[in-house]
Amino acid sequence: MRILLVEDEVKVARALREGLEAESYETVVANNGEEAFFLATTQPFDLLLLDLMLPGRSGLEILAALRQRGFQTPVLVLTAKDSVEDRVQGLDSGADDYLVKPFAFPELLARIRALTRRGRGDQAARWKLADLDLDCATRKVTRHQQEIDLTPKEFDLLEFFMRHQGHIVSREMLTRDVWQATARATPLDNVIDVHIARLRKKIDDPYEKKLLRTIRGVGFLLSEEEE
Repeated sequence: MRILLVEDEVKVARALREGLEAESYETVVANNGEEAFFLATTQPFDLLLLDLMLPGRSGLEILAALRQRGFQTPVLVLTAKDSVEDRVQGLDSGADDYLVKPFAFPELLARIRALTRRGRGDQAARWKLADLDLDCATRKVTRHQQEIDLTPKEFDLLEFFMRHQGHIVSREMLTRDVWQATARATPLDNVIDVHIARLRKKIDDPYEKKLLRTIRGVGFLLSEEEE
């Protein structure tokens, strides 16, 4: 697997690169936003690790520009900014996940595995609910025969809901199985809520029949049946 690491602090970039390469991840380092944008648009990568505080163009500017050009590679933002507003801004710019510095290296590896994993062998090739279709092989989602553009994290989230359709999904389940985090925390709850709101806007808002509901105090339910 090939990772583009965007980090302007040389010592941090070196340490992360050595750690990632020790785990057999081929790692290319960019020290500024312009270099990162050039590499991301001219070479293939499986994951982008992006620091936000960069000289020249900021990480958010680079991320937004890449997404506008149709860049579909998963992006994990690495930053010291930890407010809810910063997280929401990062997600709105196209990030798939958010890791606050300082972080434990095993947690970074867990986030990488979560973002880059594809359908496991025990999963169905395709899931269907009402007029909503999800194809695990092509990672294509359609509703009412219209294709829906999802980020990699939104796809993983919807796939989890589809596999548990008709059953309540708790935030603890999403924390463990979609975000691959060892413990639930309030900041992660906020990130989960933002992702679900963005997913609902795409798969439900344009259509009369709503499929994804919030069960107050319990979790979420993807179901064709009305309450």
